[in-house]
Amino acid sequence: MPHPVMFDEDDPLLRRVREIALSFPAAAQKVTHGRPAFYTGKVFAYFGGSVKVDSVYVEHDASLLVLPDPEDYEALAQDERVYRPAYLGPYGWLGLDLTLGMDWTEVAELVDASYRRTAPRRLVLELDRLP
Repeated sequence: MPHPVMFDEDDPLLRRVREIALSFPAAAQKVTHGRPAFYTGKVFAYFGGSVKVDSVYVEHDASLLVLPDPEDYEALAQDERVYRPAYLGPYGWLGLDLTLGMDWTEVAELVDASYRRTAPRRLVLELDRLP
């Protein structure tokens, strides 16, 4: 049984995330587990996530999940806009609540870091050659 669609295609936050994520070399979008996922060989960003509170999943539909640089993890995890998402949190992923005043330059930098951690080396080299 497929997962229900858990996003609105016309969401302006999704539109902005999509614009950022699809600007990276060979980046594409697919829907997985009912949410938009941006990937090359592996997923580097998801739009939407959840946390488990008292055995109940609490959805964070207007959020972005990324795999930050390990050296930035602790500082990001202390930010009130950031949460540790269900399933991916134990693997170093963080969720950013986009409704709490995220700076889009910061969002793009976090997507960049996540892309660099997951994309094939040849694509990271291609990214580094871009003006």
